Amino acid sequence: MLRAATDNDVDEMRRLRNQQANREVSITSHEIGAAEHAAWWAKASGDPARRVLIYERDGGTAGVVNFFDLEGAAGAWGFFLDADGLAERGETLPAWIEVMREATAYAFDELGLDVLTGEVLEHNTVVRQMNRRFRFTEGTPERRYADGRELTVIPISLRREDRRQGKKA
Repeated sequence: MLRAATDNDVDEMRRLRNQQANREVSITSHEIGAAEHAAWWAKASGDPARRVLIYERDGGTAGVVNFFDLEGAAGAWGFFLDADGLAERGETLPAWIEVMREATAYAFDELGLDVLTGEVLEHNTVVRQMNRRFRFTEGTPERRYADGRELTVIPISLRREDRRQGKKA
């Protein structure tokens, strides 16, 4: 289930984002401090072109979905999961499929987007494979430098008409 993030979620969002597995596949890979995170939340929570959602699974926080640059019928997104907790419970794959299904439905059905964009690091082959499963297409890779690393970042996009539909009831 997805729900809007609140001030009460700030510490948990930072804890999940700082998990090693999430930092390794993020453009900014440093551990995010409390002040940096508080400044981000102050800006993000008041931004009308952004939605920060909490992904809940079995009654607990299992991830964060971030929609941003929402303008007209286009927007970008990213997400991260509770990599440590889900792996410990053997729930990573089902949670990952569920959050992608719910987030893309939210983008197209709730936000009314026609195109959803994002980015993935070239070395993140597992996410790239899952993106293809959900019919995202990859654009031209670009080189970037962040946190002292040279990265290859691949833009992704999904058009409303190309999205993978859930099973009909």
